Amino acid sequence: MSVSAAATRLQSSGPVDPKPVDLGILPSELDGGLASRAAIGLAILATDQTLEHEFRALVRIPGVAFYEARLFNDNDITPDTLRAIGPRIAPTVDLILPSIPLDVVGFGCTSATMTLGEEAVFAEIRKARPGVACTTPVTGALAAFKALGARGIGLLTPYAPEINRGLVSYFTGRGLDISVVATFDRRDDREAARVSLASIEAAAERMAAAPGVDSIFISCTSLRVAEAVAGLEKRIGIPVTSSNHAMAWHCLRLAGIDDVVPAGGRLFALPAN
Repeated sequence: MSVSAAATRLQSSGPVDPKPVDLGILPSELDGGLASRAAIGLAILATDQTLEHEFRALVRIPGVAFYEARLFNDNDITPDTLRAIGPRIAPTVDLILPSIPLDVVGFGCTSATMTLGEEAVFAEIRKARPGVACTTPVTGALAAFKALGARGIGLLTPYAPEINRGLVSYFTGRGLDISVVATFDRRDDREAARVSLASIEAAAERMAAAPGVDSIFISCTSLRVAEAVAGLEKRIGIPVTSSNHAMAWHCLRLAGIDDVVPAGGRLFALPAN
């Protein structure tokens, strides 16, 4: 059709009504939303590049959703900068879905939890969310060790040696045997997030060969390993978990979600004891 013919046809059809057809208010129903089974809140460090990615990979269960807010932290990981995080936890938790119920709140920093103490972290969370179930990477790890029946633990971190000593003391104070410990000594959280998976796997394989080790814990929410846990377990023959891996599992179990996550390795096939 020529341009002139198209114009003639448009003119002959009459003027176009500029008003849309108004169907008014249509019926709608409300369902349980994305979190119809469980809503998980996460307070995450401002510098963390890893936790959300690993939770997205592990928490892929219909009806379960997680929501996060970030709190300021210094790039350098020292006892002083970790202690400074404490008062920032409650205001951060207060930002997560205000007025909407949460089933669990997790605090995403292993070393700060160890420095402040789990109960102090829980107290800060409950200032914003009274009575909510709480977890941390340390809390999740302790629950994971119990579920796995772990006795001799290999502890791998990116922390300064003095922070490692504190973490070993924290775990041994709860009746655990840390059979071997090692660090990448990456004290800047931005660098910890860039430690390669190959480096982490090689270190875990080396630790698994040490006497008395029957499980591996890879500490720090910045280290990237959760998606590789199942394959790493097959190679070294013992259970493996990490800060994000253990906390994601514990968040689910605290929320009453007992679904098996096949890609999550041995831990994600177990209930919490």
